[in-house]
Amino acid sequence: MSTATLDEIATNSLLSILVDHDQRRLAPHLHSFDLKAGAILQHAGDDVVHTWFPCGTALACFFVSADTGDAVEVAVVGSEGAVGGIVSNGAAPAFATAQVRTGGRFLRIKTTALEQAKIDSTSLRHWFARYSDCLLAQVFQTAACNARHTIEQRACKWLLATAERSGSNEVAMTQDELAALLGVGRTFVNRTLRRLREASLLSTHRGKMVILDRTRMAHTACRCATTVENHFDEVLHGIY
Repeated sequence: MSTATLDEIATNSLLSILVDHDQRRLAPHLHSFDLKAGAILQHAGDDVVHTWFPCGTALACFFVSADTGDAVEVAVVGSEGAVGGIVSNGAAPAFATAQVRTGGRFLRIKTTALEQAKIDSTSLRHWFARYSDCLLAQVFQTAACNARHTIEQRACKWLLATAERSGSNEVAMTQDELAALLGVGRTFVNRTLRRLREASLLSTHRGKMVILDRTRMAHTACRCATTVENHFDEVLHGIY
């Protein structure tokens, strides 16, 4: 753990667009960590004592538990966002478990320090409130997507969204992880991946999937990710 530099802060888009005095207000409280995929950032039910900011190509995701005991992924957060107590006043219990999807650099700040900074700065408070609106929009869109679109459309959407955030056509994801993300059984995922391979849109390897044609995959995917990105750009001024 080390105190974050201004250069590191610039690798998280949500922080990089802050006005200079707000960046400097947060900088002494931000610490950098290199985390591996699978690391838990917060458990559901635990008090949210930290907020995490993915940097560069690092990704985090939110899971909620179904009544069957399975975990369903509801949102992916990259360098455009944050995980933790952005809007809540105080260390409120977490509803979802947050986990590192793609390893890399993360910045962490104590919730108490972030809350004090928002009290001291109206612009900071409003900026994080805007981000909260965008994250909620992603969750809303995911709920609608799960109800209306096919597994193939949703799989393509998530793969493209992950690739765009990480900046690579190689997506570090197993079939079991994709099944959890989509909230379906592995059998359905196997069938979907077979169709995508037969269409030369995707190749699969141990622990990763490689997008072979982003343009054609985008035509197969639903437009939910684009809808969310457009909302981010409108509310957060081109953060994507």
